[in-house]
Formats: sequence, structure tokens, C-alpha cells
Amino acid sequence: MEYTQKLVYQSNYWYNDGLKRAKIRDMSGAAASLKKSLQYNRENTAARNLLGLVYYGRGEIGEALVEWILSKNFQSHDNIANYYIQKVQGDPEGLAAVNQAIRKYNQSLEYCGQEGEDLAIIQLKKAIQSHPSFLKAYQLLALLYMKTEQYSKARQTLRSAHKLDTTNDITLRYMHEMKQLRKKGNAHPRKEEKSQAVSYQVGNDTVIQPVAAGIKGHAGLMTIVNILIGLVVGIAVMWFMVMPAVTRSNNEKTNQQVVEFSDRIATQEAQISALKKELEEYRSNGEAAEAAQQTAESTQESYEIVMSIYNSYTEGDMTDEAMVTELLKVNPDALGIAGREQYDSMTGELYDRYGSVLYESARENYDLANYTEAITSLTTLMQMNSGYQNGYAMLLLAQCYEASGDSENANVWHTNLDQNFPGVKEEAAQNAQESADYSEDDGYYDEYSEDYE
Repeated sequence: MEYTQKLVYQSNYWYNDGLKRAKIRDMSGAAASLKKSLQYNRENTAARNLLGLVYYGRGEIGEALVEWILSKNFQSHDNIANYYIQKVQGDPEGLAAVNQAIRKYNQSLEYCGQEGEDLAIIQLKKAIQSHPSFLKAYQLLALLYMKTEQYSKARQTLRSAHKLDTTNDITLRYMHEMKQLRKKGNAHPRKEEKSQAVSYQVGNDTVIQPVAAGIKGHAGLMTIVNILIGLVVGIAVMWFMVMPAVTRSNNEKTNQQVVEFSDRIATQEAQISALKKELEEYRSNGEAAEAAQQTAESTQESYEIVMSIYNSYTEGDMTDEAMVTELLKVNPDALGIAGREQYDSMTGELYDRYGSVLYESARENYDLANYTEAITSLTTLMQMNSGYQNGYAMLLLAQCYEASGDSENANVWHTNLDQNFPGVKEEAAQNAQESADYSEDDGYYDEYSEDYE
């Protein structure tokens, strides 16, 4: 029972975290937190419903429907997911617009594969017009604008995408690329180009054929994305259309539930009102909202640093010291999957290489009684890897503070050393004694050799 309660507590914790993130449009962070919530308790309908709303807010209607239908299966009565499904189902024009937007998005992918960027841009504009929260359409449109050197439009499109989801990895990557282009002075207005399409008449129909010009390198990726979107939509349609029929065949009470549904509308409205009240209570919690906002800002800042340093890391145009200084400003836990992979690949080699430099410098300064310089080097090393040399770096830092007369900091690091590396002091003392004994023996043999000669 206690174990079950812990799971429920963890699930609710991540649900609350996801709710705070969703309020500031940190949709990627909210989705990650809500997925963690469902890992602890897959029947947490509040988390599943909110995850559906997050998907819906990013224009991913199919994914949203899947979550709401699953929520309804876990809790068929008194579940606001019924209201969400009804709203989507009761708006055939909205569904038609979404489907039309998806078709135009898929058509734009095909145009990209045919190197017809201008035709793809036209389709994406129509897709966004039909479905204004379609995040993937904004991202692809921004990429095409960047490819065709329409940088002003690309920045505007990326700002719209960023408003939909403030911490999305793809959006942040494109924004970083735009900043790099601006720094290099490459962001010039697009020159007038010849028409990217050829039109001709076939009977009463006008045929528009794209001219080769574009992003051939992305064709494979976009084909995969197209397939994935089709799969998601197919799954959503399956759940949405097939499940009711299966339920009717396996449950004799379904017809009665349909009749009673109208009577529950008032209850659903009461739930909506309660949810709005709960949201207002969260809005009144200024500290929690501010913390969530800072987390979102930290994510963007950290991602920007990682992308900038990664370019310098691969090109070798920055010193190890300069790169380490910037990387220490990064919050690794705030990074997305792609950003974290790049961060780990850099710090794995860079911290090991520069760590040895700092450690040797600290030892030399300690021997020369330059304790301030040694402390500076070791403090940076502790930020990089507090367990460097299996605790010997931490021991040296404590000794530096002790030798400089700073007993307070010396005690702090001695305590940390005892807690994390309990046998290091004794091992270091033993090594020192053995070294002293060896030196004495070496001196004895030297004298004996001289006498013998």
C-alpha cells in the first residue's frame, strides 16, 4: 500500500510540474513532465487529459485524441475527456480544416523532395492559415525560408513557433542558426529569382510543375516525418472511429450511456469551472510560476550556449579554458535530448583534458605556497568533476584552504571528503609515509655505495 501511495504521489508531482510548465507555454517541458507522471500512474486521467491539451496546443490533434480516448477508457464517467472529444467531434468544419492542413503539409513535403521550395512554401502558408497552431508547419516553413534566404520571414515564423512552444528543440536550433547567420553578416534580403514553377494547360486544368532548386538533402528526413504523421493520424482515426463500435459490441450499456450523456453536460461544465478555478489558484502562486519561467529561460539559454560552443569545439577556434567557462553556465538537466547529447560529447573529453591541466597547476602552486591560485584552479575543477582523481583533488583543495588559514572552507571540504571518499585521507597518508621511507632507504644505499667504493 505504501509503495502504491508513493507512485501516486510521484505521478501527481509530475502532473503539477507539467501544469506549471503548460501555463507559460513550455509545451515540450510540460509534455516531458506529464509523460513521467503517466509512467508512475498510467491511469492518472488528469495528467493524460492535460497531455492531450498540450498536444492540441501544438496543433497535434491526432495525438491529443489518442490521449483523451485512453483517458475515457480508464474513466468513462465524470471525465472531462468526454467534453474534449465531443468538442472536437462536434466541430466538423474544424476537423476538416485540420485534415486539410495535414494534407497540405504532406504535399509540401513532397514538393521539398522534388526541390520545389516555393510551391512547398505556398502549401505551408495555406496549412497554417487553416490550422494556426500547427507547430511542425511553422518549423518547416521557417526552414524553407532559411534555405531560400528569406531571413526576415524566417525570423518572423520562428517567433510564431516559439510562442506555441518556448522550449522545443527544433525551434531553438533554427533560432540559433538564424543568430549565427546574423553574426556572420549573411542574412541579406532574398534576391529576386526566376519563377520556381512552370504552369501549363492540360484540357481545362492548370498543371503546376516545380523547377528543381532546393533542399534535396532533407528529402529522406521529410519522407520519414510524413510517414510518422500518417501513422499517428491513422492511429487516432482508428481509436476514434473503431473503439466506439468495439465498445458497443462488448458492452450492452453503451446505448444507455449515450442517452445519459446529455444529462452529464452540466456535470462536465462544473468540472470545467472547477478546473478554471484550479488554474486561477496556480496563477496566484507567483513563486511557482516564476520558477517555471526561469526554468524555461534556462533551457533556451543553456541550449544556445551548447550550440555555440559545439561549433567552436568542432572547429577548434576556442581555448579549452574559454569553452569550459561557458559550459559551466549550462544547466544540463534543462536541455532536450539533442542538446544533452552534444553537451555530454563535449564535456566527456574536454573536462578530462582540461581537468588534468587544472590539477597539475594546482599541485605546483600548492608546492610553491601560491594557495590562492591553487584554490582558483581546484574550484573550477570541482565544478567540472568533484570526484576528480578519486577524491585527491578535493583533498588538495581542503589542504589549500587549511594552509591559507581559511579553516571554515577547509572544514567544509574535509566534511565533503569524509562523506564521499572516506578512505582517501588514510590512503594519502600511507602513500606519503611510503614515499618518505623510500627516500630514506634510497639515501642509505647511496651512502653505503660511496663507502664501499
